[in-house]
Amino acid sequence: MKHILFTFLFISSLFGVNLNWEHNYYKALHDAKEQGKDVYLFIGADDCRFCERFKKTTLDKKYVMDKLKEKFIPLYMSRDQHKIPNRFKVKGVPRHYFLTPEGKIIHEDQGSREPDGFFSILDEVELKKD
Repeated sequence: MKHILFTFLFISSLFGVNLNWEHNYYKALHDAKEQGKDVYLFIGADDCRFCERFKKTTLDKKYVMDKLKEKFIPLYMSRDQHKIPNRFKVKGVPRHYFLTPEGKIIHEDQGSREPDGFFSILDEVELKKD
């Protein structure tokens, strides 16, 4: 029980208090189908300084998360803590995958981004969907 509580508190601390990230790949796909959204899969690592930078400079911004949540179910998976499906690369984090509700990759990217750079990625994803 202590391990479960520690894991929950650790993951919560990664993303602030009210971001409501999903951590189960299949649940995220299910929720995306129900809500008519796509999935944003962010793969990170527990000791990744670039992941931490991305979280603090971009994902901790309310306006970024509001825009992301308009069209995506946010899914965070740590390569150190979660069972990530084999088809996704886990080296070279942070990794970003944008998926259809069926799990098809719309776009993939790598690296830490400032908010403006992240919005450019979101625009690119929209263009690829059309």
